Amino acid sequence: MSFRATVLTLYPEMFPGPLGASLSGKALAAGTWSLEARNIREHGLGAHRAVDDTPAGGGAGMVLRADVLAAAIDAALA
Repeated sequence: MSFRATVLTLYPEMFPGPLGASLSGKALAAGTWSLEARNIREHGLGAHRAVDDTPAGGGAGMVLRADVLAAAIDAALA
């Protein structure tokens, strides 16, 4: 295997999705490359595994927590 891709996502069940089609899908099936989808929520905080918080400057919407992403990245690199 010459290439390994790790995807950090809240929806790992969506992979390989389009990456499993066409030439990339054939290469994935042949073992030329591998794909690992990791769930960010495994590193979430609290009973509900929270991965997002309100923006620091206020406003609408939510943003992913940097500490949760850092934990997910560290686990993927280990």
